[in-house]
Amino acid sequence: MDSIIKEACVEGYQEAMLAEKLGADRIELCSHLDKDGLSPERETILDVLSSISIPIKIMIRPRSGNFVYNKKEIYQMEEEISFCKTNGVKEVVFGVLDTQNRIDMDLVKRLSNISYPMRVTFHKAIDCSANIKEAFEQLIKCKAVTSVLTSGKGKFVLENRTLIKEIIQLYKDKINIILAGGITNDNLDKIHKTFHCIEYHGKKIVGKLC
Repeated sequence: MDSIIKEACVEGYQEAMLAEKLGADRIELCSHLDKDGLSPERETILDVLSSISIPIKIMIRPRSGNFVYNKKEIYQMEEEISFCKTNGVKEVVFGVLDTQNRIDMDLVKRLSNISYPMRVTFHKAIDCSANIKEAFEQLIKCKAVTSVLTSGKGKFVLENRTLIKEIIQLYKDKINIILAGGITNDNLDKIHKTFHCIEYHGKKIVGKLC
């Protein structure tokens, strides 16, 4: 357990500070976790950047709902990514699908090009994709995407353990896999013994933050 990375999903300055204090190795900064995480306010990004020492990822998601975006929403995502890059953020998190619920690779490449040299995590939009293995294969070919966040198409990470184990076996040496889905400080040990993954993500992965 000492070698794993615990990524805490937080939605504000106070939660970010507490997550670091409780032992998070990294945070993903969002807003509206009740909507599965949207882009945080720019002021919040700057406050967190200036106050904590652990790595920070910023969620880029303009609205709740599906992951098929119109031109206005894509422009908003581009602006948010550019703001992050200008202000020293090292990694952003986004996910985009097309109308057939496949990875929109043209848009992934477009947003990744704007993100460079920041790293990119493709988030749980992959769990809404029509074929998750095909989606992994597509993302692996995009060198700008360094990590994928997944719960194996389930709400709780242990629901589809067979699929997740298969994904880890197939792709762990090709892209960084971060497991999510109901992971807390209370069940992390059991989950780690099941999957032996390196990175885990959750709102309560280091305890309750609010």
